[in-house]
Amino acid sequence: MIRCGLACWRCRWLLPLLLGLAIILGIIALSGRGWLESAEAPYVRQASLWWDCAKLTPDDLNWKCSSLMEYSWGRAAAATYLVGFIILCICFCLAVIAFSIEILRFNFVRGIGGLLFVAAAFQIIGLVIYPVMFTEEIPLTGSNMFSWAYGFGWASTIIAIGCAFFFCCLPNWEDEVLGNIKPYIYNGGLQHV
Repeated sequence: MIRCGLACWRCRWLLPLLLGLAIILGIIALSGRGWLESAEAPYVRQASLWWDCAKLTPDDLNWKCSSLMEYSWGRAAAATYLVGFIILCICFCLAVIAFSIEILRFNFVRGIGGLLFVAAAFQIIGLVIYPVMFTEEIPLTGSNMFSWAYGFGWASTIIAIGCAFFFCCLPNWEDEVLGNIKPYIYNGGLQHV
């Protein structure tokens, strides 16, 4: 017989931990140089959200870098992703405060979910502006690909969207999260309370 207890009050810190993971992935995306890279092994191009660096030949050791902040689309992509990241950090702080209070008030938990949707919208705008305008405005040579740091940006955004859904639905299970009801024990397919 398998006994499994579903006690939501034990796992209520899962959402703030997921938001913390989204923040870590967002920091990697903001600071990483792998938004766009050349596909060949000796890299001749590496671009971040802030800089575009290229080598004239694969054997050259010197990178020639130019700021993407000279382009209006570069500033727009960086600003929208950064605003979304800041809102994500605010939501993380609010979630920690919400789950730390002994008498948890679910009034503003849906507000955190709404803010997470706004943060994800800003991040998506930045993540869409960047590749579209980069490939349009900057001449690319060889085969290039959007790489690991760009992927971390999308991973952060997807986690934020998932957490937003959970925060919006969480007040429906207020009693379970607060531990006001006894957890269900499943015993051989029968339910005992």
